[in-house]
Amino acid sequence: MMLRTIAERLSRNLVFKRRLPDEFGGGRIFVSPDASLRYWRLNLARVDTLLLKMVDELVKPGEVVWDIGANLGLFTFAAANRAGPSGKIIALEPDPWLAGLLNRSCGLSERRMDAPVTLVQKAASDRAGTAIFHIAGRGRASNHLESGGSTQAGGSRGIESVATITLDLLLESVAAPSVLKIDVEGFEHQVLRGARSVLTKAQPVIWCEVNSANQESVTEILHAHDYELFAANVEPAQRKPLGKASWDTLAWPRKNAHRFAASQT
Repeated sequence: MMLRTIAERLSRNLVFKRRLPDEFGGGRIFVSPDASLRYWRLNLARVDTLLLKMVDELVKPGEVVWDIGANLGLFTFAAANRAGPSGKIIALEPDPWLAGLLNRSCGLSERRMDAPVTLVQKAASDRAGTAIFHIAGRGRASNHLESGGSTQAGGSRGIESVATITLDLLLESVAAPSVLKIDVEGFEHQVLRGARSVLTKAQPVIWCEVNSANQESVTEILHAHDYELFAANVEPAQRKPLGKASWDTLAWPRKNAHRFAASQT
């Protein structure tokens, strides 16, 4: 633990360029081990295998993808490559430092054949306004709003006042999502409470990290909007409906059940 703490402190504010795996275009993005020590690795395919697996499974050419809690943009830019120039990516990231790296990655020349990425430097919530945002004592991947957070945060090294927006309000200004990824460190139930029009009208496929304390409320919201829940980390052919949201919930609208069946073959 002592060595990990030292590594985390030495990682702060370091920035590297890394290439996405070839199957996601091989384009470069800016990363930092200040977000997660896994970004010391040269091979981004080993940083988060489930995340890239979800891009591979869910994102098709021409689709609109919302990445809520974009962090450094591994999902964002892999999805942009898969969606292609006819798609659109909306990335929400409230941390000013991480948003700055995302913006730099957006400006790299190899983005030309990818879907355009629109960066929104706000936190998703159940209301628009401002909120206290904690910069995690450990990796910035565990940053969180005041009432969120997880044991991975390791306390708070500082706070920011950030703008908040509901996904329903976002829907008024950008294209509706066909794929919605949510990773907001224990605040997912609040994000979904602010997304009732998105869930009703757009009914995107959702991949959502769910804190154990929020399983009941997330399940209630998604079931109320006619979603079937599955565990994302189970191979598609082996998935069975869940009675309650899991930490890696994959939610499919029942009206798109045919698409889910196709993904299992």
